[in-house]
Amino acid sequence: MDEGARGTSNGEAHMDKAASGNGNNSSVVNGLPICKKEAAGSAMNRVKKIVMANLLVILTVAGVIIGVVIGLGVRNVELSKAHILYFGFPGELLIRLLKMIIIPLVVCSLVSGAASIDPKALGKLGGWAMLFFLVTTLIASAIGVCMAFAIRPGVGAGARPVLSGMENAVPQSKEVVDSFLDLVRNLFPSNLVSAAFQSYATSYKLIQKNTTDESNYEVEKVPFGKEVDGMNILGLVVFAIVFGIALRKLGEEGEILIKFFNSFNEATMVLVSWIMWYAPFGIMFLVAGKIVEMEDVGMLFASLGKYICCCIVGHVIHGLLVLPLIYFIFTRKNPYSFLWGIFTALATAFGTSSSSATLPLMMKCVEEKNGVSKHISRFILPIGATVNMDGAALFQCVAAVFIAQLNDYSLNFIQVITILVTATASSVGAAGIPAGGVLTLAIILEAVGLPTNDISLILAVDWLVDRTCTVINVEGDAYGAGLLQNFVDRNADKIEGAELTEVRLEEVPPTKPAPLKEEEATPLIKEDPKVTLEGTESERCDQESVM
Repeated sequence: MDEGARGTSNGEAHMDKAASGNGNNSSVVNGLPICKKEAAGSAMNRVKKIVMANLLVILTVAGVIIGVVIGLGVRNVELSKAHILYFGFPGELLIRLLKMIIIPLVVCSLVSGAASIDPKALGKLGGWAMLFFLVTTLIASAIGVCMAFAIRPGVGAGARPVLSGMENAVPQSKEVVDSFLDLVRNLFPSNLVSAAFQSYATSYKLIQKNTTDESNYEVEKVPFGKEVDGMNILGLVVFAIVFGIALRKLGEEGEILIKFFNSFNEATMVLVSWIMWYAPFGIMFLVAGKIVEMEDVGMLFASLGKYICCCIVGHVIHGLLVLPLIYFIFTRKNPYSFLWGIFTALATAFGTSSSSATLPLMMKCVEEKNGVSKHISRFILPIGATVNMDGAALFQCVAAVFIAQLNDYSLNFIQVITILVTATASSVGAAGIPAGGVLTLAIILEAVGLPTNDISLILAVDWLVDRTCTVINVEGDAYGAGLLQNFVDRNADKIEGAELTEVRLEEVPPTKPAPLKEEEATPLIKEDPKVTLEGTESERCDQESVM
């Protein structure tokens, strides 16, 4: 009776479910409501997975947008210099955190990277990387010159803006030879500790030469060297690579130090992953603070608008067309999915306008999102952050032509080639810091005989142009790492393919029947014991099953 009652109750419950299902105009037999719920649940899960996978990117984009809105809103309030400084404090904190990581990250990653790669492969990777950086920088310089001659930003620019306080910011004019000699000197720092915060720079002093006639005298400009504030990242990079190669040469004796640098590097990357979650908040205040700092935006854009447009359009062409096209030609992969993987680092580059400060986040994004191995990313990216300056080279070419047009100075073909070559070469020594490209712009102007005083005009809008420069610089570094990863993968596949063909050729039986002793040495005979063992094991299993 109980069982019958239970059966009827279960049947009634089933009928009630069916009735309710019919009342909802859905068939329970076909299971449509369940499918709808599963489909809705799976869609929600997909959305959650996408959001969680790209949460940092979403937060970074939101930080930039909110920063612009806050900056425009606070701009209407009259703030003192001190209040503006306090307002941008969270952004300043982000830059300090990133700069704190730069030296241990660069030194440890390059030492471990150079020690873990075979010297021959290291030479190949370094050679291909330098070739890529050189070619892309030359292309960027050519784009800059073409854009400047096409848009002609210096023609009809109107009255020059009077810029208060910018005259003192113009760097001292320097001979081109001395600039390149300084670059070579900084490759070999005399003191590694001081290289962490100082670099070598040439200055000049005037000395009166003794002559026979006292009324006429000659003055000679004599160069002398001095240490100036600013990290000598180039010297640290060279030392770290050579030290890593030396550790590899030591063999077993150097393994302890290599493990130490590897562990140090991994611990540094953990710190970077923590800093990454503070980046959206810091970028928001960096952007907002810079907008609040701007004084007369209308006047600057009215007189220098064509120059700003020329630089930004050139950067867009190079960053969204040229670099992705090069990546696609060599890898046959979607370059824009690669670009999406490094979007957080690009937004950080826009906020900090420092390629060196963006280096830790770029390493994290390239390794985790785009599948670049640690050996390649931690070897190539620090070199790229020091050497590869596509955005800076493009902006310097535009600025040189712009200043020439402002002064009604017509450039001939030789001078244009000089601008291209000098911009490409001087961008190697450009510091990966805010306004680092402006310092090397003086070298280009001196090379073609243009006045360096007009650099004050470039400094007036450098807060905007330098951000797009930094984005292009770090994007070029990332694409270089991606291309080298593809190069390594292809070589690995070729080596594996060659090994497979060798094995197959060895396994091909000879045309003449060979004696048994010779056949015992072939791979086929070696595999025969396994076959007989498998056969005996299967027979035993059959006997056990019969039993």
